[in-house]
Amino acid sequence: MAEDSNSNLRISIESNPTESRLAELNIKCWPKWGCSPGKYQLKFDAEETCYLLKGKVKAYTKGSSDFVEFGAGDLVTIPKGLSCTWDVSVAVDKYYKFEASSSSTY
Repeated sequence: MAEDSNSNLRISIESNPTESRLAELNIKCWPKWGCSPGKYQLKFDAEETCYLLKGKVKAYTKGSSDFVEFGAGDLVTIPKGLSCTWDVSVAVDKYYKFEASSSSTY
């Protein structure tokens, strides 16, 4: 099997983090984002941490049939440089935060 740029990039999932963990991250001050059921091809140019309020997602790494599944109540970290397809079976509503980088244009 050929090596690709996604081979060492993994989505990490923390299921049902405690309220104190969420407060420590200050999640309620993060922007919110949502999407309808469907398939979305995504490339993460910065590490993203998100907390799903609603939804169910299977994320397939580009060029692979491997996937991770996450949904409401999960705290998810997606590494910088990952390309994947989100197969959203239940509409997503999430808080999210991108790690700041020096090349940011915000």
